[in-house]
Amino acid sequence: MSEPEHVFTIRVECYAGYRDEELPRRFFLNNREIKVVEIFDRWLAPDHRYFKVRGDDGALYIIRHDVPGGHWELTMFDRTR
Repeated sequence: MSEPEHVFTIRVECYAGYRDEELPRRFFLNNREIKVVEIFDRWLAPDHRYFKVRGDDGALYIIRHDVPGGHWELTMFDRTR
């Protein structure tokens, strides 16, 4: 089954806190690095973790960690302020 057109696989670097919960610190779209400056919200499910974050470029992103697949995806991007 193919991925929906609005989902992009990304590379994410995380920080594991004292509970070993991984939080995104920065991610890469192609070769562009975006640092996470704020995590607004997160949703946890058995097989996915969603994070709504603001990047250092001022844009809002929702990124999703596919836990069984072991990869990250960009599911939403909004540059408006």
